[in-house]
Amino acid sequence: MTFSDRLIVVGVDGSPPGDAALRWVLGVAAQPGDRVLAVVVRPADTLLPGTSFAFQPHGRRPDRCCLPNERIARIRREFPDAPDVSVATPQGDPATELVAASADADLLVVGAHGAGLTRQLMLGSVSRECVRYSRCPVVAVTPEAAERLAAAAAG
Repeated sequence: MTFSDRLIVVGVDGSPPGDAALRWVLGVAAQPGDRVLAVVVRPADTLLPGTSFAFQPHGRRPDRCCLPNERIARIRREFPDAPDVSVATPQGDPATELVAASADADLLVVGAHGAGLTRQLMLGSVSRECVRYSRCPVVAVTPEAAERLAAAAAG
């Protein structure tokens, strides 16, 4: 396998760890010729609590995507030599959709959430599920780690 054969899947959700994961992929992991797929998981439709179809004819929360293509494109422009980023927006459970996307991937990168002692001891639920069930290697990136690695790669 050469670098040009690799598919790197990155989970993005509009949070600082998700943005850090995308920046790490583009600034450190991705090589010329790699394919980068940003997976933005839209939440499954859920009924609004305490409503009826008379007040909410569709009975569903409005569909919203938490990280639009424009934001991904803005992050991509920070790395002029990085490969292009394609975007997939499946609907469902984030961990399930990211694990499914990892089926054909060579690397799955996710942002690691958490705070204080929890951050040091445990991964967030999505990153933990990805590590457990992914079909390829997984990198869980915190914003702090992404900054350190990007600085080391640049210098």
